[in-house]
Amino acid sequence: MKLDRITSNPKRMNGQPCIRNLRLTVRRVIELLALYSDREELHREFPELEDEDIRQSLIFASSYLDDRIIELPNRYETVA
Repeated sequence: MKLDRITSNPKRMNGQPCIRNLRLTVRRVIELLALYSDREELHREFPELEDEDIRQSLIFASSYLDDRIIELPNRYETVA
């Protein structure tokens, strides 16, 4: 799959993967998706961010996650 909107330049944002050479990192796009439940509000706040940018950011981020089993404790401790 071609991720032509994800760029990396050592002289921009410390080489972090960015969207179309903007000062908007893939990591920030993922954070924004978590913060803005309404996509329209996200587009109002960041009009330069396009749907294809979001889609490619998700694909890029997911490519760094591998399928592995993480054992969790049987019960969780709660802090009261």
